[in-house]
Amino acid sequence: MLSCASFALAQTPAADEPAPAGDPVLGQQRFESQCALCHGQDGSGGRGPNLRRPKLDHAPDDEALRKVIADGIQPEMPGAWQLSPHEVASVAAYVRKLGAVPPEAVPGDAAHGEQIYKTKGCANCHMIRGVGSGFGPELTEIGARRSVAHLRESIVAPEASVPDRFMLVEAVTASGASVRGLRMNEDTFTIQIKDAKGQFTSYRKADLKELRKLRGKSPMPSYQGALTPEELTDLVAYLAGLRSKS
Repeated sequence: MLSCASFALAQTPAADEPAPAGDPVLGQQRFESQCALCHGQDGSGGRGPNLRRPKLDHAPDDEALRKVIADGIQPEMPGAWQLSPHEVASVAAYVRKLGAVPPEAVPGDAAHGEQIYKTKGCANCHMIRGVGSGFGPELTEIGARRSVAHLRESIVAPEASVPDRFMLVEAVTASGASVRGLRMNEDTFTIQIKDAKGQFTSYRKADLKELRKLRGKSPMPSYQGALTPEELTDLVAYLAGLRSKS
């Protein structure tokens, strides 16, 4: 029986071998069964980035794209060790086809949406082009990385999909004081927490009375009911338009 390492080597073509040709039809089948949970059934994004764009941040060329699919991007995207080189190439070929799909139409008034972003105090937690706070996700290119549907869901139901890198935790000290914030770093013995004011605090786990990991909880409140349907549509239009100018 092959060890995991031997199996991985067996699945990787030798350096002097040409990359296997991909079959987009097979790639679509593998994508829908194993990638769509994060990237959306149509590749428009969800927990993972929107793939319906010609330029992908971690895959400037086909070789890099196949490597990303095979190896993953830790800690967020696992590697597809279960796929053969031909299947990896096929998924890559299908993803490239997704990149040629015209961008989805976005209704709403983006200029009005920008004003809503400002008046609702979104910059207190988010940053756009260096302006705002970095407590929540950075939004400078969010329109290129997330679908319209995901952006809308993130506003009205932020706890529906919380990225692991924004895990909310609560530390209770020996004196009974409670500190809640984002887990920034953690190892076997220590944890570092960033609170809503941007302050960092490090704790030795052995000194804590309790450490709660609030999985599925988001520090962002739901704006369901706080925005009219028109305001929500305009805010989503603004966020969807945040893309690289290059």
